[in-house]
Amino acid sequence: MKTGPLALTLGDPAGVGPEIIVKAWNDLRQSGPAFVAVGDFQSLASASAAGASILRRVTAPDEAARIFPEAIPVLDLPLRAPVVAGQPSSAAAPAIIQWIETAVGLALRGAVSGVVTAPIAKAPLYEAGFRFPGHTEFLGELTAAANYDGARGPIMMLTAQDLRVTLVTVHTPLAKVASQVSVEKIVNAGLVTAQALRRDFGVFAPRVAVAGLNPHAGESGGIGREEIEIVEPAVRALRNLGVEATGPYPADTLFPAEMRSRYDAVVCLYHDQALIPVKMLDFWGGVNVTLGLPIVRTSPDHGTAFDIAGRGLARADSLVAALRMADQIAQRRAA
Repeated sequence: MKTGPLALTLGDPAGVGPEIIVKAWNDLRQSGPAFVAVGDFQSLASASAAGASILRRVTAPDEAARIFPEAIPVLDLPLRAPVVAGQPSSAAAPAIIQWIETAVGLALRGAVSGVVTAPIAKAPLYEAGFRFPGHTEFLGELTAAANYDGARGPIMMLTAQDLRVTLVTVHTPLAKVASQVSVEKIVNAGLVTAQALRRDFGVFAPRVAVAGLNPHAGESGGIGREEIEIVEPAVRALRNLGVEATGPYPADTLFPAEMRSRYDAVVCLYHDQALIPVKMLDFWGGVNVTLGLPIVRTSPDHGTAFDIAGRGLARADSLVAALRMADQIAQRRAA
Protein backbone atom coordinates (compact mmCIF):
# COMPACT_ATOMS: atom_id res chain seq x y z
CA MET A 1 0.00 0.00 0.00
CA LYS A 2 1.33 3.43 -0.97
CA THR A 3 1.70 5.91 1.88
CA GLY A 4 2.57 9.60 1.96
CA PRO A 5 6.01 11.08 2.64
CA LEU A 6 7.57 11.12 6.08
CA ALA A 7 8.47 14.31 7.95
CA LEU A 8 12.12 14.29 9.02
CA THR A 9 13.10 16.91 11.59
CA LEU A 10 16.60 18.38 11.51
CA GLY A 11 17.44 17.79 15.17
CA ASP A 12 20.13 19.94 16.72
CA PRO A 13 21.68 21.81 13.76
CA ALA A 14 25.07 21.87 15.51
CA GLY A 15 25.09 18.07 15.62
CA VAL A 16 25.27 15.41 12.92
CA GLY A 17 21.59 15.73 11.97
CA PRO A 18 22.10 17.81 8.81
CA GLU A 19 24.85 15.59 7.38
CA ILE A 20 23.13 12.26 8.10
CA ILE A 21 19.95 13.61 6.48
CA VAL A 22 21.93 14.35 3.31
CA LYS A 23 23.55 10.89 3.43
CA ALA A 24 20.19 9.19 4.09
CA TRP A 25 18.70 10.94 1.05
CA ASN A 26 21.59 9.70 -1.09
CA ASP A 27 20.86 6.15 0.07
CA LEU A 28 17.07 6.38 -0.39
CA ARG A 29 16.51 8.77 -3.29
CA GLN A 30 15.82 5.98 -5.79
CA SER A 31 14.11 3.41 -3.57
CA GLY A 32 12.40 5.59 -0.96
CA PRO A 33 10.72 6.08 1.37
CA ALA A 34 10.42 9.73 0.46
CA PHE A 35 10.69 12.33 3.20
CA VAL A 36 10.42 16.07 3.58
CA ALA A 37 13.06 17.66 5.82
CA VAL A 38 11.61 20.05 8.39
CA GLY A 39 14.22 22.56 9.47
CA ASP A 40 16.73 25.15 8.39
CA PHE A 41 17.52 25.11 4.65
CA GLN A 42 20.96 26.69 5.11
CA SER A 43 22.08 24.11 7.69
CA LEU A 44 21.33 21.33 5.21
CA ALA A 45 23.08 23.19 2.40
CA SER A 46 26.19 23.60 4.56
CA ALA A 47 26.20 19.85 5.32
CA SER A 48 26.37 18.86 1.65
CA ALA A 49 29.37 19.00 -0.63
CA ALA A 50 26.93 19.98 -3.39
CA GLY A 51 25.48 22.80 -1.29
CA ALA A 52 21.97 24.02 -2.03
CA SER A 53 21.91 22.37 -5.47
CA ILE A 54 20.50 19.15 -4.00
CA LEU A 55 17.82 20.95 -1.96
CA ARG A 56 14.40 22.27 -2.93
CA ARG A 57 12.17 24.43 -0.77
CA VAL A 58 8.59 23.19 -0.62
CA THR A 59 5.47 24.68 0.90
CA ALA A 60 3.60 21.41 1.50
CA PRO A 61 4.63 17.75 2.00
CA ASP A 62 2.66 16.52 -1.01
CA GLU A 63 5.36 18.04 -3.23
CA ALA A 64 7.98 15.71 -1.73
CA ALA A 65 7.33 12.52 -3.72
CA ARG A 66 7.82 14.26 -7.06
CA ILE A 67 10.97 16.09 -5.98
CA PHE A 68 12.62 13.37 -3.88
CA PRO A 69 14.52 11.45 -6.60
CA GLU A 70 16.26 14.66 -7.67
CA ALA A 71 16.57 16.73 -4.49
CA ILE A 72 15.81 16.85 -0.77
CA PRO A 73 12.45 18.56 -0.24
CA VAL A 74 12.81 21.08 2.61
CA LEU A 75 10.07 22.78 4.56
CA ASP A 76 12.26 25.74 5.44
CA LEU A 77 11.81 27.07 8.97
CA PRO A 78 14.98 29.17 9.37
CA LEU A 79 17.13 29.46 12.45
CA ARG A 80 17.00 32.79 14.23
CA ALA A 81 20.72 32.80 15.03
CA PRO A 82 23.77 31.33 13.29
CA VAL A 83 24.95 27.87 14.36
CA VAL A 84 28.44 26.39 14.20
CA ALA A 85 28.84 22.64 13.76
CA GLY A 86 29.98 21.01 16.98
CA GLN A 87 29.01 24.00 19.13
CA PRO A 88 25.51 23.57 20.57
CA SER A 89 23.68 26.71 21.63
CA SER A 90 20.43 27.41 23.43
CA ALA A 91 19.81 30.10 20.78
CA ALA A 92 18.76 27.30 18.42
CA ALA A 93 16.26 25.83 20.89
CA PRO A 94 13.15 27.74 19.70
CA ALA A 95 13.73 26.56 16.13
CA ILE A 96 14.42 22.96 17.17
CA ILE A 97 11.15 22.90 19.13
CA GLN A 98 9.27 24.52 16.24
CA TRP A 99 10.52 21.85 13.82
CA ILE A 100 9.24 19.06 16.07
CA GLU A 101 5.89 20.79 16.63
CA THR A 102 5.47 21.36 12.89
CA ALA A 103 6.24 17.74 11.97
CA VAL A 104 3.84 16.41 14.60
CA GLY A 105 1.14 18.77 13.39
CA LEU A 106 1.59 17.52 9.84
CA ALA A 107 1.28 13.92 11.03
CA LEU A 108 -1.83 14.61 13.11
CA ARG A 109 -3.46 16.21 10.05
CA GLY A 110 -2.50 13.26 7.85
CA ALA A 111 -0.28 15.40 5.62
CA VAL A 112 2.65 13.03 6.30
CA SER A 113 2.53 9.33 7.16
CA GLY A 114 4.90 9.59 10.09
CA VAL A 115 7.60 11.56 11.88
CA VAL A 116 11.29 10.70 12.04
CA THR A 117 13.44 12.86 14.30
CA ALA A 118 17.16 13.51 14.01
CA PRO A 119 18.96 13.69 17.39
CA ILE A 120 18.57 16.58 19.82
CA ALA A 121 20.69 17.50 22.83
CA LYS A 122 18.81 18.08 26.06
CA ALA A 123 21.13 20.58 27.81
CA PRO A 124 20.76 23.48 25.31
CA LEU A 125 16.99 22.98 25.32
CA TYR A 126 16.86 22.98 29.12
CA GLU A 127 18.79 26.27 29.13
CA ALA A 128 16.03 27.72 26.96
CA GLY A 129 13.27 26.51 29.30
CA PHE A 130 12.35 23.18 27.67
CA ARG A 131 10.60 21.18 30.41
CA PHE A 132 10.52 17.65 28.98
CA PRO A 133 13.14 14.92 29.61
CA GLY A 134 13.38 14.27 25.86
CA HIS A 135 11.68 13.74 22.53
CA THR A 136 9.45 10.91 23.76
CA GLU A 137 7.79 12.86 26.55
CA PHE A 138 7.40 15.98 24.37
CA LEU A 139 5.69 13.94 21.65
CA GLY A 140 3.33 12.52 24.26
CA GLU A 141 2.34 16.05 25.25
CA LEU A 142 1.90 17.23 21.65
CA THR A 143 -0.38 14.31 20.79
CA ALA A 144 -2.22 14.03 24.13
CA ALA A 145 -5.49 15.37 22.72
CA ALA A 146 -5.64 12.64 20.07
CA ASN A 147 -6.88 9.37 21.58
CA TYR A 148 -5.14 6.18 20.48
CA ASP A 149 -7.05 3.09 21.54
CA GLY A 150 -6.83 4.08 25.19
CA ALA A 151 -3.07 3.51 25.35
CA ARG A 152 -1.38 5.40 28.15
CA GLY A 153 1.84 6.09 26.33
CA PRO A 154 4.27 7.08 25.25
CA ILE A 155 6.49 4.03 25.64
CA MET A 156 10.01 3.86 24.20
CA MET A 157 10.94 0.82 22.11
CA LEU A 158 14.42 0.11 20.77
CA THR A 159 14.98 -2.38 17.97
CA ALA A 160 18.09 -4.06 16.62
CA GLN A 161 17.90 -6.99 14.19
CA ASP A 162 15.51 -9.49 15.85
CA LEU A 163 15.52 -7.79 19.27
CA ARG A 164 12.82 -5.40 20.49
CA VAL A 165 12.91 -3.90 23.97
CA THR A 166 10.60 -1.42 25.69
CA LEU A 167 11.23 0.59 28.84
CA VAL A 168 9.26 1.10 32.04
CA THR A 169 11.54 3.94 33.19
CA VAL A 170 13.65 5.89 30.72
CA HIS A 171 16.00 8.71 31.77
CA THR A 172 15.78 7.88 35.47
CA PRO A 173 18.89 7.89 37.71
CA LEU A 174 19.74 4.33 38.69
CA ALA A 175 19.41 5.20 42.39
CA LYS A 176 15.74 6.09 41.81
CA VAL A 177 14.70 3.24 39.52
CA ALA A 178 13.47 0.85 42.22
CA SER A 179 11.18 3.51 43.70
CA GLN A 180 9.72 4.40 40.30
CA VAL A 181 8.98 0.86 39.07
CA SER A 182 5.40 -0.16 39.85
CA VAL A 183 2.88 -2.84 38.92
CA GLU A 184 0.83 -0.24 37.07
CA LYS A 185 3.78 1.02 35.01
CA ILE A 186 4.88 -2.50 34.03
CA VAL A 187 1.33 -3.46 33.06
CA ASN A 188 0.95 -0.32 30.96
CA ALA A 189 4.27 -0.94 29.20
CA GLY A 190 3.29 -4.56 28.54
CA LEU A 191 -0.14 -3.61 27.15
CA VAL A 192 1.26 -0.89 24.88
CA THR A 193 4.04 -3.25 23.73
CA ALA A 194 1.59 -6.03 22.85
CA GLN A 195 -0.67 -3.58 21.04
CA ALA A 196 2.24 -2.25 18.97
CA LEU A 197 3.53 -5.72 18.13
CA ARG A 198 0.15 -6.58 16.65
CA ARG A 199 -0.59 -3.33 14.84
CA ASP A 200 2.81 -1.97 13.91
CA PHE A 201 4.95 -5.11 13.54
CA GLY A 202 2.44 -7.67 12.29
CA VAL A 203 2.89 -10.11 15.21
CA PHE A 204 -0.46 -11.85 15.48
CA ALA A 205 0.02 -13.39 18.97
CA PRO A 206 2.71 -11.36 20.76
CA ARG A 207 4.93 -12.98 23.38
CA VAL A 208 6.20 -10.45 25.91
CA ALA A 209 9.04 -11.25 28.32
CA VAL A 210 9.53 -9.09 31.41
CA ALA A 211 12.99 -8.55 32.89
CA GLY A 212 13.75 -8.62 36.58
CA LEU A 213 15.31 -5.69 38.42
CA ASN A 214 17.90 -7.38 40.62
CA PRO A 215 20.77 -9.77 39.83
CA HIS A 216 19.41 -13.29 39.21
CA ALA A 217 15.90 -11.74 39.24
CA GLY A 218 16.17 -11.40 43.00
CA GLU A 219 17.13 -15.04 43.72
CA SER A 220 13.68 -15.79 45.25
CA GLY A 221 13.92 -12.71 47.45
CA GLY A 222 17.49 -13.27 48.60
CA ILE A 223 18.88 -10.35 46.52
CA GLY A 224 15.82 -8.09 46.56
CA ARG A 225 12.07 -8.39 46.74
CA GLU A 226 10.99 -6.21 43.79
CA GLU A 227 10.46 -9.29 41.62
CA ILE A 228 8.15 -10.88 44.19
CA GLU A 229 6.26 -7.73 45.17
CA ILE A 230 6.10 -5.84 41.86
CA VAL A 231 7.20 -7.72 38.74
CA GLU A 232 5.46 -11.07 39.34
CA PRO A 233 2.09 -9.40 40.12
CA ALA A 234 2.46 -7.29 36.99
CA VAL A 235 3.11 -10.38 34.84
CA ARG A 236 0.04 -12.07 36.33
CA ALA A 237 -2.05 -8.98 35.63
CA LEU A 238 -0.88 -8.88 32.02
CA ARG A 239 -1.80 -12.52 31.54
CA ASN A 240 -5.24 -11.85 33.05
CA LEU A 241 -5.62 -9.06 30.48
CA GLY A 242 -4.88 -11.43 27.60
CA VAL A 243 -1.18 -10.72 27.03
CA GLU A 244 1.12 -13.75 26.73
CA ALA A 245 3.57 -12.39 29.30
CA THR A 246 6.31 -14.33 31.11
CA GLY A 247 8.96 -13.45 33.68
CA PRO A 248 10.62 -11.98 35.56
CA TYR A 249 13.83 -13.16 33.90
CA PRO A 250 17.42 -12.41 34.98
CA ALA A 251 18.66 -9.77 32.56
CA ASP A 252 22.06 -11.41 32.13
CA THR A 253 20.53 -14.48 30.46
CA LEU A 254 17.65 -12.83 28.60
CA PHE A 255 19.28 -11.55 25.42
CA PRO A 256 21.33 -14.33 23.73
CA ALA A 257 20.00 -15.59 20.37
CA GLU A 258 18.42 -18.74 21.83
CA MET A 259 16.40 -16.70 24.33
CA ARG A 260 15.41 -14.11 21.69
CA SER A 261 13.61 -16.87 19.77
CA ARG A 262 11.24 -17.35 22.71
CA TYR A 263 9.69 -13.86 22.79
CA ASP A 264 8.75 -10.98 20.48
CA ALA A 265 9.74 -8.15 22.83
CA VAL A 266 11.18 -7.61 26.30
CA VAL A 267 9.80 -5.12 28.80
CA CYS A 268 12.89 -3.76 30.57
CA LEU A 269 12.81 -1.81 33.81
CA TYR A 270 15.54 0.78 33.25
CA HIS A 271 17.56 2.47 30.53
CA ASP A 272 20.82 0.54 30.35
CA GLN A 273 19.13 -2.84 30.87
CA ALA A 274 17.47 -2.24 27.48
CA LEU A 275 20.02 -0.21 25.54
CA ILE A 276 23.19 -2.18 26.22
CA PRO A 277 21.98 -5.38 24.48
CA VAL A 278 20.49 -3.35 21.60
CA LYS A 279 23.74 -1.51 20.96
CA MET A 280 25.85 -4.61 21.42
CA LEU A 281 23.74 -6.43 18.83
CA ASP A 282 23.67 -3.67 16.20
CA PHE A 283 25.42 -0.47 17.22
CA TRP A 284 24.97 1.26 13.86
CA GLY A 285 21.50 0.06 12.88
CA GLY A 286 19.39 0.42 16.02
CA VAL A 287 16.08 2.30 15.84
CA ASN A 288 14.06 4.09 18.51
CA VAL A 289 10.27 3.75 18.08
CA THR A 290 7.73 5.62 20.20
CA LEU A 291 4.75 3.40 20.99
CA GLY A 292 1.33 4.42 22.24
CA LEU A 293 1.02 7.53 20.04
CA PRO A 294 -1.65 8.31 17.43
CA ILE A 295 1.17 9.07 14.97
CA VAL A 296 4.13 7.02 13.74
CA ARG A 297 7.45 8.19 15.18
CA THR A 298 10.94 6.72 14.92
CA SER A 299 14.46 8.06 15.33
CA PRO A 300 18.04 6.87 15.03
CA ASP A 301 19.38 5.21 18.15
CA HIS A 302 22.25 7.63 18.73
CA GLY A 303 22.88 11.18 19.85
CA THR A 304 24.03 14.44 18.31
CA ALA A 305 27.76 13.48 18.18
CA PHE A 306 28.96 17.06 18.48
CA ASP A 307 32.57 15.81 18.56
CA ILE A 308 32.42 14.75 14.89
CA ALA A 309 29.73 17.13 13.59
CA GLY A 310 30.58 18.93 10.38
CA ARG A 311 33.49 16.62 9.56
CA GLY A 312 31.63 14.23 7.25
CA LEU A 313 32.37 11.24 9.49
CA ALA A 314 28.86 10.45 10.77
CA ARG A 315 27.17 7.31 9.49
CA ALA A 316 23.53 7.40 8.40
CA ASP A 317 22.78 3.68 8.92
CA SER A 318 20.52 4.20 11.93
CA LEU A 319 18.64 7.09 10.32
CA VAL A 320 18.07 5.07 7.14
CA ALA A 321 16.78 2.17 9.27
CA ALA A 322 14.51 4.57 11.18
CA LEU A 323 13.04 5.97 7.95
CA ARG A 324 12.40 2.49 6.56
CA MET A 325 10.81 1.32 9.80
CA ALA A 326 8.55 4.38 10.00
CA ASP A 327 7.38 3.70 6.46
CA GLN A 328 6.73 0.01 7.22
CA ILE A 329 4.72 0.88 10.33
CA ALA A 330 2.75 3.54 8.44
CA GLN A 331 1.89 1.01 5.75
CA ARG A 332 0.69 -1.52 8.33
CA ARG A 333 -1.47 1.09 10.03
CA ALA A 334 -2.88 2.23 6.71
CA ALA A 335 -3.78 -1.35 5.83
